Amino acid sequence: MEGQGCFGSFFQRCKPYIAMISLQFGYAGMNIITKVSLNRGMSHYVLVVYRHAFATAAIAPFALVLERKVRPKITFPIFMQLFVLGLLGPVIDQNFYYAGLKFTSPTFSCAMSNMLPAMTFVMAVLCRMEKLDMKKIRCQAKVVGTVVTVAGAMLMTLYKGNVINLVWSEHMHHSQSNSPAQAAVISDKDWVTGSILLIIATLAWASFFILQAVTMRKYAAHLSLTTLVCFIGTLQSIVVTFVMEHRPSVWTIGWDMNLLAAAYAGIVSSSIAYYVQGLVMQKRGPVFVTAFSPLMMIIVAIMGSFILAEKIYVGGVLGAVLIVMGLYSVLWGKYKEYKEKEAIEEIPEAVKEGGDHNNGRMATVMEDIEANGIEMPKNETNREFVPVLAISAPIPQPPMIAVETPKA
Repeated sequence: MEGQGCFGSFFQRCKPYIAMISLQFGYAGMNIITKVSLNRGMSHYVLVVYRHAFATAAIAPFALVLERKVRPKITFPIFMQLFVLGLLGPVIDQNFYYAGLKFTSPTFSCAMSNMLPAMTFVMAVLCRMEKLDMKKIRCQAKVVGTVVTVAGAMLMTLYKGNVINLVWSEHMHHSQSNSPAQAAVISDKDWVTGSILLIIATLAWASFFILQAVTMRKYAAHLSLTTLVCFIGTLQSIVVTFVMEHRPSVWTIGWDMNLLAAAYAGIVSSSIAYYVQGLVMQKRGPVFVTAFSPLMMIIVAIMGSFILAEKIYVGGVLGAVLIVMGLYSVLWGKYKEYKEKEAIEEIPEAVKEGGDHNNGRMATVMEDIEANGIEMPKNETNREFVPVLAISAPIPQPPMIAVETPKA
């Protein structure tokens, strides 16, 4: 039983990490499939509409059944937050990201998206969702990790170096090397425009995370929140598509890669991802969620060399190493912060117990806090915890006085 308890506790601690790593694999697959669909001529405006239509249809039944009794009422402020969430995520972020992906490559797009943890961390500090105390090591680790992660992403973007010849990609690269001039023109065309679009998309995505964390405090039904954001985003995307695309033929979709891209992106990258990110964000915060985005770039680089015959350069490998180091630093800082909150939350439980057992438990908790290097406020450490005893005594009743009733 003790072994099962230890394993269960270990699994509970690992669940946020497993969930976020799994989502990065899902996002990586979405990037590859979407790139193939966009190369075949599908409009990214239409792709966004179909994506969130699939997402709404996939998650709405679960929200209607599982949260029918706990769904809060939608007030006007909550509706406005849902409206802005649909505008930031489905409309601005994904349309700009798909446009940048069309002008560049999946690996480059993921590398630019690695600015997401830095943008989210800065916005969280400005919104007072993250406390930045540079005297503490965990805060220094988060700042240094963010800088190193961005540096690794920029190294991948600005420096290529020599091509790394992989065993599985040599034949594909050789077969596609017949038209190097055309490939160079395609790869360099609108590269700066694509980079700007990707930066705007990343900024909108970081804003989405911050606003989602705020909205979830007032609207705690996660499935319903995800459904509403996807549904509102679908309606907004339809309006944008009618404004930007005037050809009715762009809406045509068949049993091909376009349908697969829309269904995969909608079910995996929108409905499931929004819900899982919301659950993890409620426990660990938006910075923890976005800190895993660099892993997507590494996965996409490997998958792209298999499927799209993308070349892997020395600069990409060096940048990936820096990104992993920065990611570890940020996660270490978030882990220490989580342990600090966990230790502080154990103190009220110790206060509830009285006598010698209370003193022993308090000593154990304080030893754990000191071992983790957690600084307690002075007014908390100097305060003596005295067990309060409720003593009940009979209350004397006033003497009964006989009162004569008035005569008629």
